[in-house]
Amino acid sequence: MLWPGTLIGAGAGFAIASIPGALLGALLGQALDRRLQLHSWAQLRERLGGRPALRNDELLFVLLGRLAKSNGRVVDGHIQQARLEMRALDMSEHARRRAIIAFNRGKSGSDRVRTYLRVLKAQPHAAEGVLRACWRMAWADGRADEAERDLIDQWGKWLGWTPQQLHALACDYAPERKPLVSRSGAYQEALRILGVTATSEPSVIKRAYRRLLSRHHPDKIAGTGASPAQVREATERTRELHNAYALIRERRDFR
Repeated sequence: MLWPGTLIGAGAGFAIASIPGALLGALLGQALDRRLQLHSWAQLRERLGGRPALRNDELLFVLLGRLAKSNGRVVDGHIQQARLEMRALDMSEHARRRAIIAFNRGKSGSDRVRTYLRVLKAQPHAAEGVLRACWRMAWADGRADEAERDLIDQWGKWLGWTPQQLHALACDYAPERKPLVSRSGAYQEALRILGVTATSEPSVIKRAYRRLLSRHHPDKIAGTGASPAQVREATERTRELHNAYALIRERRDFR
């Protein structure tokens, strides 16, 4: 791994006092690298520009913001999913504010996240958690578009995951494509699932969807000490809600 402060310190020290200076400069540079969490020249340029290092929780929401904006528009489902992730992490109010800032920062797409993800690669459990959250965000509007899949594929590669592993993980969150008796029947079933009617306003439908998603989200259930069977049931319920909302939104033509 590249340590820019260490290299600069060693070079400057050597120019001033040959080998002893290089050793001392390298030690001072290494301390700077650790303090500022510098792992690449790109990160050094960010620090010089006044942009702070990303913590792991901030990195997560930068990625989620990037996904939400990948197709040009952040929709209500993306915002709701970001809130659910904050709740699942049991964030303090201060941490939530940082997460919101990171989410908005991620929407700009200006952060170079490759080095952060390669560092996170050494923490397999945390890396998997990030990828799972990314797939949840990708499916938050009922579909994972090509731009979202491409981003997750790239991030997964930097985290050391194979395409096969990423595909298997995606299937954990993809809405199930169950055969439908008829399009009309499916629409009526979707209305029933969300507890709304064919004449309900889009705002009412959105609130119903958000309320039910918050209640049945598998991460929220898992945090209460639920059994694996209960978590699986919550996951299936969440998929059902995603499917229903996507169908109603398509039928009623609203975002």
